[in-house]
Amino acid sequence: MREAAPALLPVFRSQTQGELLALILGVADQTWTIEELAERTRRPYQTVAGEIRRLERAAIVTIDTIGRTKLIRANAESPYTAPLTQLALMSFGPPVVIAEEFGALERVDQIYLYGSWAARHDGHEGPAPNDIDVLVVGRPDRDAIYEAAQRAEQRLGRDVNVTLRTLQAWDAAEDAFTRQVKTSPLVAVPYPAGDGAVGMGKRTDRTAPRRRSSAIRRSQP
Repeated sequence: MREAAPALLPVFRSQTQGELLALILGVADQTWTIEELAERTRRPYQTVAGEIRRLERAAIVTIDTIGRTKLIRANAESPYTAPLTQLALMSFGPPVVIAEEFGALERVDQIYLYGSWAARHDGHEGPAPNDIDVLVVGRPDRDAIYEAAQRAEQRLGRDVNVTLRTLQAWDAAEDAFTRQVKTSPLVAVPYPAGDGAVGMGKRTDRTAPRRRSSAIRRSQP
C-alpha cells in the first residue's frame, strides 16, 4: 500500500521520504547505510532502499560501495541540495536539529517536541506549524538552553520555544499545562545525541523561545 502524503508537508511523496532527506541532508558530513537509515526512521529496509534509489537517480545523494556495504551521503555538488536541505529541515528536521543542538546540555533527563509540529508528525491534519515547541525535562543551565534554541532557530528557519520542567514536576503533572501536554501528541527526541547517532524523533506514550526575545517558560519544581 502506498504511503500517504505527510501532514507536515504534503508536497513530499511520503513521510519516509521527508525523514530520510532530513537525516541525510541535515547531517551532511555523515555517511549512512540503508540499515542505519531504516533503524533511525523505523521503516522497513525495502521501503528505505526504494527511496534511496529515487534520491540517487535525482542526484540528491551519492552512494559509495565498499564490499557489500553501500555508504550514502548528501551530494554537495547538486544545485538542489541546499534548498532541499532547508525545506527538509524546516518540515521534518526538528528531531535531528534539536538532538544535535541540545545534545551537549547537562542535567537533562528527557526532551520532547509537542504542539502543532508534533501533531502534524503524528498525522493530524492542520495548518503548517509556525514554530517548534520543545519541552526539556531536567535542570539544565538556562543560558545554555537559550544558546541551543538560537542555533536551532537558525537551522530550522523558525522560532524554537522552550519549556522547562523538572523531572519531579513532569512525573507529578500537577499543573494544567503539563497535564495537557501529556495528553497531546508528543515526539521524543533522542537524548543525549551521543556519538553522532542522531535519529528521527519517535512517538511516545504518556507513561514513558523565541530569541532572548523568546520566552523560556519557567520550570515549576
